[in-house]
Amino acid sequence: MIDIKLLQNNFDKVSELLQRKKVDGAMLETLKIKLANAKVKRQEMENCQALQNSLSSEFGAYKRENKDTTELKNKIDNLKEQKAALENDVVVLEQELDNILLSIPNIPNENVPIGASEDENIILEKIGTPKTFDFEPKEHWEIGENLGIIDFARGVKLAKTRFSALSGIGARLERALINYFLDFNRARGFEEWYVPFMANSNMLLGTGQLPKFEDDLFKIEGEDLYLIPTSEVQLTNLFNDEILKSSQLPMLLTSYTPCFRKEAGSAGRDTRGMIRQHQFDKVELVAITTPEQSNEIFMKMVDCASDLLTSLELPHQKVQLCTGDLGFGAAVTIDLEVWLPGQGKYREISSISNTNDFQARRAKIRYKDDKKNILCHTLNGSSLAVGRTLVAILENHQQSDGTIKIPKVLEKYLS
Repeated sequence: MIDIKLLQNNFDKVSELLQRKKVDGAMLETLKIKLANAKVKRQEMENCQALQNSLSSEFGAYKRENKDTTELKNKIDNLKEQKAALENDVVVLEQELDNILLSIPNIPNENVPIGASEDENIILEKIGTPKTFDFEPKEHWEIGENLGIIDFARGVKLAKTRFSALSGIGARLERALINYFLDFNRARGFEEWYVPFMANSNMLLGTGQLPKFEDDLFKIEGEDLYLIPTSEVQLTNLFNDEILKSSQLPMLLTSYTPCFRKEAGSAGRDTRGMIRQHQFDKVELVAITTPEQSNEIFMKMVDCASDLLTSLELPHQKVQLCTGDLGFGAAVTIDLEVWLPGQGKYREISSISNTNDFQARRAKIRYKDDKKNILCHTLNGSSLAVGRTLVAILENHQQSDGTIKIPKVLEKYLS
């Protein structure tokens, strides 16, 4: 959630930054009016309380002096009624404000490039050179089906479209990647966690999936539980409504979970293969830091995911997202896009974001510095999406005879 005081004190500047993220200007003007109305109502309520306190003191003096208190009592009773009405108005206005604020995305950092869509993202660096094949490279679904390791038809039979089943070396490679990612991240200083694959609504509210993205979540019928769309939800909310010690920060965390998404807004996109599925494995990086630490940790996380791809001999590029392509909770994001020779293009495989204090304000994650409580910064990113990494290995390491050359770093995980 954005800082309401920052919005009140710097409305024009904050509004300009939010509109870079496609936030409707008219909605922001409505918010401005409601903020002003709530401020006026609160002031009227405080004035009413102050006058009531003053008259109550006077009432006591009248009683001690045996004066007639009838008129004074009527004034106090009227003030109580006015105050009660004003309190109700304030509660209603503040609830309306909360509802609007929960739907407003994070403010982008000022240095994020301005752009309307992904077409205006900026390529920062290319790592590795795409391989030149002496044959026509195949796409992963053809490779997987030819090798008998990916079964799309049975995945659909077991569930529905956008599900698949892996067998044999395909299933073992998925497991090997998970173990390798976790070991790699632990060596970089990230503490491993194993977390529930379901989250309650308060946790999803804390990291920003609710209320805005409810349509993309799988809800458990009759329970206040959802299948998680990413372990970012759980790792970040481990410290929901807690006050940490500054000495504990930065806190670096990693976890493997399956992830579940309805992909409600992706109709017709990547309908074939494993790029966009309802269930997929992912190893996540999360950091909880002080404001001063967050930028350095952000780059550490980008480098960690990039180095992981390099170790798997996968060419990729770092891409700075423009304002129009930033996610809801992100203040700044760098995507890692892996080269897929079968498709002849780079595709997103990791997205590293710094949310600044946006999630921490929603989830009440703070740390104590001397005697003052300060909101933490939270960061998150894929390290990596396992299914997409499997896709990238199949396509980049395919051989002319249809086999796959396994990256050297994975050999011990498959022995």
